[in-house]
Amino acid sequence: MILIRKILFPFAILYGFITSTRNFLYDKGFLKSYSFDLPVIAVGNLSVGGTGKTPQIEYLIRLLSENYKIATLSRGYKRKSEGFVLADANANAEIIGDEPFQFYRKFKNIQVAVDADRRNGIEQLLSQSEKPDIILLDDAFQHRKVKAGFYILLTSYDDLFYNDFMLPTGNLRESRREAKRADVIIVTKCPITISEAEQKKIRDKIGTGKPIFFTYIDYDDAVFSNNKMLDVNVVKTTDKILLAGIAKPEPFFAYLQAAKNNTMVFPDHHNFTDEDIELVKEKAVNTMIITTEKDFVRLSGKLPEEQLFYLPIKSSFVKGENDFNKTITDYVGKGSGNS
Repeated sequence: MILIRKILFPFAILYGFITSTRNFLYDKGFLKSYSFDLPVIAVGNLSVGGTGKTPQIEYLIRLLSENYKIATLSRGYKRKSEGFVLADANANAEIIGDEPFQFYRKFKNIQVAVDADRRNGIEQLLSQSEKPDIILLDDAFQHRKVKAGFYILLTSYDDLFYNDFMLPTGNLRESRREAKRADVIIVTKCPITISEAEQKKIRDKIGTGKPIFFTYIDYDDAVFSNNKMLDVNVVKTTDKILLAGIAKPEPFFAYLQAAKNNTMVFPDHHNFTDEDIELVKEKAVNTMIITTEKDFVRLSGKLPEEQLFYLPIKSSFVKGENDFNKTITDYVGKGSGNS
């Protein structure tokens, strides 16, 4: 695979040229970006793969939803519907995608919408009788057709964007230089013990002059089914099958201390087939199945309810949480942040 990526280096140069040209045309106004008269916060990354966008969106929902009407807008990756969809009682992961459905199940006081055309999605949300005060754009750093008022760029500690290269040789969707568009950069999935010296080293290498924060994945101390809760310490010593269809499942497996032969790995955002479900059932006869929250919304109803549990996660700050919160609430408090 590494050799193939190196062979494809000329295509990476071409891809970088195309994306840089596109960004130049947007920056200079030759391609039009649309702004909206309410705070719009975009969360995204420069690379493909898991940087922790879902827990970061959830963090913003918790921070803001007590005082504002929140809407999330995603494209709804791998959903089977098309166009604009506003989640309602009929929503499921197939209709709106796994991550938006997770938002809908988890936060009852927000609107959750999907639309690959973010401009149309925002216009549709603003045409609702209950208009949101704030819109959170999920995975929209490259969606230049909409000009958000505030950009949060995520980069994973174990795959920092400045060490990467353009697709298909590397994993970058656009040039490292585009980090300058961010208002805030968050280094995600850090070790909780990351030193001040290591943080300074990363800040110096990023070098945009923008505020940089460091977060880690904080696991819950319980796993949940649709009607039951179990303490993680009990689960760790219990026979179980761990199942994950996420980009980087290793920390999830390590936290729950499963032997390698008791894990099942599927591609990120995997649509579980009937054959997949039968395979899981065969491996997990009379055994607890624990999965990620994102996978749970796609597996619920397909596997026995009494066996299927999920482990929630959240994004926590190594330090500087109050500074980050103030940065966000100050932006939102201006009312219209897209001038």
